[in-house]
Amino acid sequence: MAISKYIKETMSSKSAGVIRKMFEEGMALKAVHGADNVFDFSIGNPDLNPPKEVQETMKKLAERAGETNFHGYMPNAGFAFARDAMARKTSLEQGVEISGDCVVMSVGAAAALNCVCKALLNEGDNIVVPAPFFPEYRHYAKNSGGNLIEVPTKADFSLDIDAIRLALTDKTAAVLINTPNNPTGRIYSTEEIKALAIVLEEHGKKSGRKPYLICDEPYRAISYDGKSVSPTFPFYDSAIVVTSFAKNLSLPGERIGYICVNPACPDKDDVVAACIFTTRILGFVNAPAFFQRVVTEVWDAKVDYSLYEKRRNSLMNILDEAGIVHVVPEGAFYMWCKAPDCFNGDDMAFCDYLKKYFILCAPGGGFAGKGWVRLAYCVSEKCIENSRKAFIQAMKDLNK
Repeated sequence: MAISKYIKETMSSKSAGVIRKMFEEGMALKAVHGADNVFDFSIGNPDLNPPKEVQETMKKLAERAGETNFHGYMPNAGFAFARDAMARKTSLEQGVEISGDCVVMSVGAAAALNCVCKALLNEGDNIVVPAPFFPEYRHYAKNSGGNLIEVPTKADFSLDIDAIRLALTDKTAAVLINTPNNPTGRIYSTEEIKALAIVLEEHGKKSGRKPYLICDEPYRAISYDGKSVSPTFPFYDSAIVVTSFAKNLSLPGERIGYICVNPACPDKDDVVAACIFTTRILGFVNAPAFFQRVVTEVWDAKVDYSLYEKRRNSLMNILDEAGIVHVVPEGAFYMWCKAPDCFNGDDMAFCDYLKKYFILCAPGGGFAGKGWVRLAYCVSEKCIENSRKAFIQAMKDLNK
């Protein structure tokens, strides 16, 4: 008897689940050394409380829990009222009129991406993705018999449109972008989106197969310095948004999100129907009933993200003082930092070094960002400030 060879090899690799491993190691270190003495920047687990509207709506809906079929099945695509609400939300973000029949409710953005991949990919097809990117994308593509084609971004982590153009083939089913980007915090500009759309249109005409543009947007609402995430629907008809309420409403464990297909997509009905079908056959069946009801009422709750911006600024100040090179995040809550030259691009070695000072971060190699590390600053201000001495001492000792 043996488990799948692919699963065994993948889960046994050094990079497999490294973020979760760091998170679990942090818990162990805190148990020994005390929570105030361990600086865990390993995982993007938002620590802001959900807005009061979420809590009030949950209490109100809980009083209806005894109603007949309140917790029962609904259509695989989700409640009609939830789909309509997500359509209103996406209409505001994209600047085009969207109806509920473009939406499929999902078990978070991860399930949404898996359903979309399963709906679009033939065996051996490719998804092109700008690097660095969220590590699980590789598995999502593989789950559906596809391959992830990793294309480097420019030095400032903006889209390299020419590199994407060269990566497109007749096997390209889609291009996948994540903005604001995890791990760099980069927001792709409207000009970049327009240029990408032109390239995809040209490739479609030349090859006879027009790629979809999948937009992974769970961090859309979290942006800084007056920046905002560009819409894609007005510029590319075959665009699909996948998103969740994990980050913007601090509900990661509730696993609620959705897929929205551009109403102008030439085969919109087929794509939506395929995503509904894959929701069923992948075993999700439907998104959680209770939280479909919740987000229907609170999707537009006002949230103050200035605390993330304050933490970003505090952490940048500390890293600058310590002499650690980093990107200035435009959104999300991650700091992308360069491993010092003495590590020769070995980001894992730099993570292991920082661990000696009880600083936990994620190695960039898993994100296709060799030589970089990711710090998640969705942690308390106290944790950030307490880490100052540790960062400075670590770099001081390194330079002895």
